Amino acid sequence: MPTSYAPLVGEELAQVMSLARSADSVELKLTIPEDSHRSTLAALGIDPLNAQIRQVFFLDTPDLALDSAGVVARVRRIQGRDADSVVKLRPVVPTDIPEGLRSSPQLTVEVDAMPGGYVCSASLKAKVRANAVLKSVSGAKALSRLFSSEQLDFLADHAPAGIRVDDLAVLGPIFVLKLKLSAKAFPQRITVEMWLYPDGARILELSAKAEPHHAIEVATDLRRYLEGRGIDTTGPQQTKTRAALDFYAAELRAATRQPSGVAGG
Repeated sequence: MPTSYAPLVGEELAQVMSLARSADSVELKLTIPEDSHRSTLAALGIDPLNAQIRQVFFLDTPDLALDSAGVVARVRRIQGRDADSVVKLRPVVPTDIPEGLRSSPQLTVEVDAMPGGYVCSASLKAKVRANAVLKSVSGAKALSRLFSSEQLDFLADHAPAGIRVDDLAVLGPIFVLKLKLSAKAFPQRITVEMWLYPDGARILELSAKAEPHHAIEVATDLRRYLEGRGIDTTGPQQTKTRAALDFYAAELRAATRQPSGVAGG
């Protein structure tokens, strides 16, 4: 099923709070309209030279079969650190996750909440050697080498039948600039991410994590803090993964439709 954000009204608000109580954390997210990127960064006093560079690759079929099944397979290179990989399933109901998987130290269940919507996901992560990612995404090594056996089993349990990791297309990279901001007026750290897409599009996302029982309080405080600095919190929302998958899948499909040549007569 495609990833979607359900509206936060009436019974849906009660539903998200029920999900949050069984989750490990809640991440509150806000994307900023592109014409407000510069003013937002200035209002928060952000120095871009403090940002960490990341390079993100998604794995899927050209018709996004994994995405349609609610599965995300992602690999990420991180400046100055080990790389990592994740297999994510969404939406999920935390209480429906098998006990053996739920107790894995590599599994995180989190509710992502944006203005007007939410989704609960289960993410199974693994560290990857820093120099391994480029070898696999270039085709020199198998893509499956970037994932643990636990991740591969998790993916096989939820991917459409017949899909193998080593047969997936590499969708990426997306370049990401990320930093964490501390402010006296807001107790939680704010994560700032700028995703840079090959067509020149950009997504600027601000986020903060909260313990499930403090999620509404933190969301209210975050909005008050941002609006107090003149930052628009009412713009249309985008998701980083959706934009990346759509861009690269369209590019891949276009490439496969191009004629290989024109026959002479």
